[in-house]
Amino acid sequence: MPQDPYVIDEMISAKTIAARVEALAGEISACFSDTDKLVVVGLLRGSFIFIADLVRELSLPVEVDFLEASSYGSMTESSREVRILKDLRGEIAGRDVLVVEDIVDTGYTLHHVRHLLSARKPRRLKVCALLDKPARREVDMSADWVGFDIPDEFVVGYGIDYAQNNRNLPYIGKVRFT
Repeated sequence: MPQDPYVIDEMISAKTIAARVEALAGEISACFSDTDKLVVVGLLRGSFIFIADLVRELSLPVEVDFLEASSYGSMTESSREVRILKDLRGEIAGRDVLVVEDIVDTGYTLHHVRHLLSARKPRRLKVCALLDKPARREVDMSADWVGFDIPDEFVVGYGIDYAQNNRNLPYIGKVRFT
């Protein structure tokens, strides 16, 4: 449980998120229109709501798998040390793969995951992130699709947590410590 008292100010509404997810799914479906099956890899835990909504909007055959990587723990700042806590169950060699990330911050996690998965020789490897904080980037890394660029704020909601709290909010909110 977080020790510091805080409030959450809504940044991106549930309705705005839903419309953007639908648009992203259309772009991704067009990009992978020639695939026999898209392997959608969700980065746990923050992406679970985003991936569920996104795959329901894709007009492609999909397989879903999960990878859990961590560079935060219960902190509000990245440790810059990426650990793989859960690996994929399936093989991705020769397959079309879409990594679904909740937020690209420093870029360390995405860089590590992209390198790890590229070594497994997928046919294509693309990344979709719900949120991007370009002001925080420390590694030259970007997603192929981004839902929203956001300022350097600590955010929660729509699957994203602060010390395992607030994942269930239907919107993206900015944490403001009081």
